[in-house]
Amino acid sequence: MPRTSLKNKNIRKLTRMGRAGGSLGLTLPKEMVLALGWQEHQKVVAKRTRGGIVIRDWRK
Repeated sequence: MPRTSLKNKNIRKLTRMGRAGGSLGLTLPKEMVLALGWQEHQKVVAKRTRGGIVIRDWRK
């Protein structure tokens, strides 16, 4: 399977989490997470905004 082209690098799919399907998951590009200094299992806040979602560090 070919790798994602650089043009489509940040296009992601929502994935159903668990059998009941009550939640959806989204993977983030490793480069973005490292640039933010985030780590695995870190708490983040997802806030709905007009036309999208903002994801921020829980502590800030």
